[in-house]
Amino acid sequence: MNLRSFLLATSLAILASTAIAADPVKPNVVLFLVDDMGWMDSTVYGSEYYETPNMERLAKLSMRFTDAYAVPLCSPTRASILSGQYSSRHGVTSASGHQPPAEKGASPYPEKASPASRFLYASSKNYLDPGIVTLAEVLRDAGYRTGHFGKWHLGLTAEYRPDHHGFETTWQCAPDPGPPSYFSPYGVHPDGRPTTQQRVGNITDGPEGEYITDRLTDEAIRFLEAHRDEPFFLNLWQYGVHGPWGHKEEYTAEFAKKTDPRGEQRNPIMASMLKSVDESLGRVLDKLDELGLTENTLFIFYSDNGGNTHSNTPEDPKMTNIKPGHPKYDFVEDWKKWAGPEAPTNNAPLREGKGRIYEGGQRVPLMVRWPGHIEEGSVSDTVVGPIDLYPTILDALGIEKPQGHVIDGLSFLPVLEQEGKLEREALFTWFPHLIPAASVRAGEWKLIYRWEPHRDYPEIRELYDLSKDIGETKNLAAEHPEKVAELEELIEQFIADTGALAPKPNPAYQPAAAKAARAVDAGLVPKFSRATIVDGVLRVEKDGRTPFLGTAQLRTLSGPLKLTMRLRGPAGKAQVRWMTGAQEEFPQQGQVVDYTLSGGGDWENIALDVPVEGQPRLVRIYLPATDETAVEIESIEFTNGAGGKRAWNFGEAGN
Repeated sequence: MNLRSFLLATSLAILASTAIAADPVKPNVVLFLVDDMGWMDSTVYGSEYYETPNMERLAKLSMRFTDAYAVPLCSPTRASILSGQYSSRHGVTSASGHQPPAEKGASPYPEKASPASRFLYASSKNYLDPGIVTLAEVLRDAGYRTGHFGKWHLGLTAEYRPDHHGFETTWQCAPDPGPPSYFSPYGVHPDGRPTTQQRVGNITDGPEGEYITDRLTDEAIRFLEAHRDEPFFLNLWQYGVHGPWGHKEEYTAEFAKKTDPRGEQRNPIMASMLKSVDESLGRVLDKLDELGLTENTLFIFYSDNGGNTHSNTPEDPKMTNIKPGHPKYDFVEDWKKWAGPEAPTNNAPLREGKGRIYEGGQRVPLMVRWPGHIEEGSVSDTVVGPIDLYPTILDALGIEKPQGHVIDGLSFLPVLEQEGKLEREALFTWFPHLIPAASVRAGEWKLIYRWEPHRDYPEIRELYDLSKDIGETKNLAAEHPEKVAELEELIEQFIADTGALAPKPNPAYQPAAAKAARAVDAGLVPKFSRATIVDGVLRVEKDGRTPFLGTAQLRTLSGPLKLTMRLRGPAGKAQVRWMTGAQEEFPQQGQVVDYTLSGGGDWENIALDVPVEGQPRLVRIYLPATDETAVEIESIEFTNGAGGKRAWNFGEAGN
C-alpha cells in the first residue's frame, strides 16, 4: 500500500470510529401554547365556524388527545408545565402573576374576612418560586438552548422572569395577563393610554401597526434559525386569544359574514384571532421543515385553560357603563361593532368556560407530533394534564429527573409511542378561587368538591359520569353516595399529599351576616350601604351617597311590574328607577317612581306600579336611610300581569 492509500484508509477509519462514538443527535422540543383556547375552538375538535387549517395539518401528523386538562386559569397551568407539580404544591393557584409579590413570610390567609364568609381562603403566590427546578433549567443544564417567547404571567419583578427560570433567550414583557397592545407600538393600549409600566421586559416595537402574534412568530423563528445546529427548547406562549382582543379587521370582516352550522360560535373577533394564531403555527411548522428539523423535533400544541365565555357579555359592566371619553370607550365600541353581545367563544357541548371547574373551563386541546415515534393521525382518550408534560419531555429526551425536586406528573411517553398506558388512579384540579372548588377525574367519573354553597352552585358535591354526560347536566351525587365517598377520600388525600392550603374556618363568621349575603347572592345587591339580616329583617345602613338595593334578576318578568314592600325607617322620600334591555344606561329623566316613608318606627306596606316597557335590565330601589337611622325590610316582591314573580322574604331561611 502506498503512502497516499495508507493515509486515506487511516482517515476513513478515524472518521468511522468518531461517528460510532459520537452521541446521537438530541431531539428538539417546541411547546406551542395558546392562551384561552377552548376545547372546541378549532376544526380539529369540531368547530364549524373557526378556520384552523394548520391545526388540521398538525393533527394529521400527531396524536390528538380528547381528554387533556388544564387548570381553569392560565398562571397555575403555566407553573405546572414548568414544575411538573400540582398548583396546590407550587402555590400558584390563580392568575395573579401581574401583581407585586407578597412580602416574604407573610401569611397567605387574610387576617380577617367578612362575617358573611364561613371560611378564610388562602391567596395565590404571584410568582413561580425560584427554588423550583424548572423544565427549562433541566434542559439548559443538559446542553439545550432554551428560549421563551410571549406571555409569561408568572412574576412581575425581575427575579421571577423567564431568564431566572432557565431561559437563555426571551422576548416578553410584564405585567401580563394580556399584551399592552396587539399592535405596535406595543407600549400603548388600544384605548390610547401610554403603558410605559408594561414595557418592563424586552419586547421592542416594530413598524407601526405590526401585529404582536406575527412579531412573536418572527422572534421564535429567529431562535430556530440561530440554533438549528444544536438541540433547543422553544417555549412559544402566544398572547392570543386573550384580551385585549386585538384583531385584524380584514379577517374579522370576513368572519362577520359567516354563520356556524352548529349555531354555537359566532364571534368574528375570536375567529379572526384564532386565524392569526393558526397562521403562526403554520409558519413555525414550515420553518422546521425548511431547516430539516421536523423529523427530530418533539412538537406539543396545548392551551392553558378553557375558552372564555364570560367577558364582554351584556352582563359585563364595562359593556354598559362606559361612556364617550372613557379610556376604554373605543375598545367597547369596537367589540360591539364586530361581536355585539357575544362572549369570546362558546364551549358547547362542554359546560361553562374559563374560570370554572366544569369541563368547559379545563378541558383543552392537546396534540403531540414526533415523527418515527408517534403514529400520525392517532387519537387517545388518556386523561393527562399540565403536570405530565415535564416528565414526558424528559422521558422522551432520555434525561434524568432532577434529584430533590418533587414531580406530581407522570410520563405519557408510553401512550404516545403506543407501548403502554398511563398508570394513574386519578387527576386532580385545585382551584380555591372565584367559586372555590377542587375536582378529581378518576376513569369516567368526575367529582366537584366545594367547601360551601354558592348562589349559582348550591350543591357542594357534584358527581358526573363523563362517558354519558360530557356536558355535566345531571348531578349523580345523591344516586351514588358510595362513589362520592370514594372520590372525596382521594381529594382529601391529595390535599394532604401536596400540602394544599385548604380553607380555614373564619372566626368572625356570623350566620346572620351570611344570610344577608345570601340575599345579595340571590341578586339583591346593596350599594352605598351595608346590609345585614337580624331576626328575619334586612337592615340597610347608609354608607356613602344615596343608598339603594339593585337587582338584575327581573329579566324574565316583562313589564309593567308591581312592587310591594314591607319596611320601616326614617321619614323621607325615595324612588325606584330602572333601565330596560334595550338601553345602554340609566336614563337621565323618566323611568322613575317616587314613594315616601312616614317614619315613626311603624311597619309600612308600600305598593307601587312600575311601568317598565318590555324587559327590565336593572332595577334600583332607593332607600331613605340616613347617617343615624337604617331602613329595615321584611320583604320585597315584584310581580307582573302574566303571573311572573320574584320575591325576597328575609324571614325565610335560604334567602
